[in-house]
Amino acid sequence: MNLRHMAMWTVLALAMLCGFAMPFAYAPFDLFGLAFLALAVWLWLLLHYAQYAWRIGLSFGFGWFGLGGWWLADTLHIYGHIPYILALCAVAVLGLTLGLFMAFWAWLLMKLKRKTMDILWLFPCIGVLEEWLRSFVLTGFPWVALGNVLVNSTFSSWISVFGSYFSCFVLLLLVSAMVLCLDSKQRKVGVITLVLGLALFVFSPTLETNQGGTQGTMQEVALVQPNIPQNQKWDAQFVQNTMFRLLSLSQPHSDVDLIIWPEAAVPMYLSRAPAWDDWLYQNMATWQSSVAFGGIRLLENAQDGSRKAQNSMFLAENGKKERQFVGKHHLVPFGEYVPSWLPWLGKLVPDIGDFEPASDDGILWDDDVKLGILICYESIFAEEAASRLAAGAEVLIVVTNDAWYDQSPAAWQHLQASQVRALETGRYVLRAANTGITAIIQPNGMIQASLPWWQAGVLRGSYQRLTHQTLYQQWGDLPILSLMFLGLGIAVWRCRRGDIRQQGVTK
Repeated sequence: MNLRHMAMWTVLALAMLCGFAMPFAYAPFDLFGLAFLALAVWLWLLLHYAQYAWRIGLSFGFGWFGLGGWWLADTLHIYGHIPYILALCAVAVLGLTLGLFMAFWAWLLMKLKRKTMDILWLFPCIGVLEEWLRSFVLTGFPWVALGNVLVNSTFSSWISVFGSYFSCFVLLLLVSAMVLCLDSKQRKVGVITLVLGLALFVFSPTLETNQGGTQGTMQEVALVQPNIPQNQKWDAQFVQNTMFRLLSLSQPHSDVDLIIWPEAAVPMYLSRAPAWDDWLYQNMATWQSSVAFGGIRLLENAQDGSRKAQNSMFLAENGKKERQFVGKHHLVPFGEYVPSWLPWLGKLVPDIGDFEPASDDGILWDDDVKLGILICYESIFAEEAASRLAAGAEVLIVVTNDAWYDQSPAAWQHLQASQVRALETGRYVLRAANTGITAIIQPNGMIQASLPWWQAGVLRGSYQRLTHQTLYQQWGDLPILSLMFLGLGIAVWRCRRGDIRQQGVTK
């Protein structure tokens, strides 16, 4: 078969296959070289079949987020209680929706490209802007962000300097260079770019594990992983088993500075269960440790009698009856609330929660230690972590319940996002998960210790309070995004100038 003369459907199928390969570049597979290959083949297809550009982009995106997100169908079917065929349709719709971002990327690249050499800077520029758009359009869904691919490589320390968008840019720059190496006329430029890009892997900055911390601030922590199956978590018959398991796991470690239970560990409204509320207080009062635990806080409007809830994190300090709490800021659409523009969906999926986003600063004070709280979905957003640091967080705590995803790659991909947050912020990340992966992540993004997946246990370790700011925290994403917009602006100006000249020649 002549690859330069494939039928359209063959081209689209190959693009979809490239997209399907992308999830394997992330944890737990960590075949990050596969991302280079898949993206390079996709770019090659765009260059040689430009007439199908947006369809090639859509096919790639559908393969990545639709076929590659197969696990979400099981979640919707088992825990959303919708027929499996509808769950598959929902995943297909998600794949097509996110595929539109890739279609836009492909279409704009072909629209602005004037010669093959242009892909060297246009492909990365538009790719970074696509990732930026994906982080906030339709409330944002930066799951498996391209910048996360390199988090377990020697390149990762650059993320603390320039952020994950720079990681994305370098990845795409190297992909562009690989494709240029296939063109005999551009091979020299491609090779030079590859050498310079790979030098960033060899000469990456060295990050200290403990840097800039206040003296005498080493803290001991115990992260509890109760391993409660999702089909039992909210069942009233299993509440006692859940509470006793949390207590029995925690009791032997009640001498540490802080015990952390995962998201929604306490499966009830404590304000409406005074007996359990008092039971928790009486037991925790005998411990030396403070306890940060996930729970649901009931909000009642006295004026109209309406009730809503917040997915929250409580802090029970030794000897104090009143508990601190912070709520979740960034909610999961269709999981924790129904978007106002789709009110009818609540009738189709009755188990969707009715949660209220919080407006606090996301900080819990354990004596004088400032704990920055990220609840589940929030940990995939760089701006959420940055806001906790702006409020003074000295350590980040990520609590989650990934039992929803069963034994799919999703839990590992979620963990990878926490590694990126550690690099960006230069903070320890203490990650407590119901079924895993519970881990202590160092400021350099390395996993200091973790628990086996889907096993009950306690991870005991230490962390340091840190107050320094990484260069990325000082600069943010503005420098890299400004450069991307500048590159895009130059391309648009050049195209516009070329069109004007062409019109002049025609006249």
